[in-house]
Amino acid sequence: MKNYIKVIIVFACLIAFGFTAQAQNPVKVGYIDINTLISLMPGIDSVKIKLQKYQQSLTDQMDAMGAEFENKYLDYQAKSSGMSDLIKQTKEKELTDLQGRIDAFKSKAQQDFQAKQQELLEPLVTQAKNAIKEVAKENKYTVVLNGIEDIVLYSESTDDLMPLVKKKLGIQ
Repeated sequence: MKNYIKVIIVFACLIAFGFTAQAQNPVKVGYIDINTLISLMPGIDSVKIKLQKYQQSLTDQMDAMGAEFENKYLDYQAKSSGMSDLIKQTKEKELTDLQGRIDAFKSKAQQDFQAKQQELLEPLVTQAKNAIKEVAKENKYTVVLNGIEDIVLYSESTDDLMPLVKKKLGIQ
């Protein structure tokens, strides 16, 4: 029983010392909306243009595949009454295969676009994060939150780092 009480007293002392140590190192919290920051950075316009061109090339390819399907389908409809069963089955399989390729292309195009977007934005994101780290260290912030809507539901008043980071990046 005495050992049990000693353990509790030691544990309580450790907790008290922990709170004392924590009180000596105050937490300074700031926030920034990294998406807004990136949208203001130099170079974002060229990224947008490159993404639009890439998306247009994917759309053009999709349109070409869709037109090919449409033409083959209309041809099949127009001539199906005079076709033998074997030719009908062959044409239907061809249409089904083409539709499958179109669906696969859509899925792959979406993945490729997201990868391209990430590839093009990565340098800007890295630059923004580095500037945020520098500003946080210079101004002795211990935590910086991404101030995107609904991430933090409640907090005490904190400092918005946007002006400091924009200054660091030379953005007006």
